[in-house]
Amino acid sequence: MTDQSAPKERSGGEEVIAVDADDNPQGLVDRLEAHTGDGIRHRAFTCMLFDEQGRVLLAQRARNKRLWDTHWDGTVASHPTEGQTQIEATEERLEEELGVTPDQYGDLEITDRFEYKRYYLDEGLEWEVCTVLTATVTDPTLDPDPEEVGGTIWVDYEDLWENPRNYRQLRTCPWFDIAMRRDLGGDST
Repeated sequence: MTDQSAPKERSGGEEVIAVDADDNPQGLVDRLEAHTGDGIRHRAFTCMLFDEQGRVLLAQRARNKRLWDTHWDGTVASHPTEGQTQIEATEERLEEELGVTPDQYGDLEITDRFEYKRYYLDEGLEWEVCTVLTATVTDPTLDPDPEEVGGTIWVDYEDLWENPRNYRQLRTCPWFDIAMRRDLGGDST
């Protein structure tokens, strides 16, 4: 169990890739600076792993996360580093956060990209051009890192979309909500 009194994760000292609205790199910026004040638009990704029954793996963000702590997310979300492709960054985070390696899936692909800006309480914000990636796992074995993940759950993806009242206890991250709405709701904004 995670210590509830543990300090929130701070992200200063790391860099993210600032981008324009078309996801063209504009240089590196401090991660904390990108997520505070008015923010700086930067590159990000979210990945949804599906099983062969069409269920999506949701991961709860650890309590020590500064933004959207304890919220449920698509499988993983993060920021690629300079020189790293979205696929490479996603493979890395899947392994680091959940112990899922590329031999457990074979079809990781980019399916969408969108820009959004959302504030979280008085802690900061996300202003990202977010790439969406998906893959289907053939081996659903997980080994979650408790510093990153508070819990995991497999959920019927279409049911989650069609019957949100059944899942209202799952506070979800805005980037996951947008990705699902664009995928299943036909919303391209």
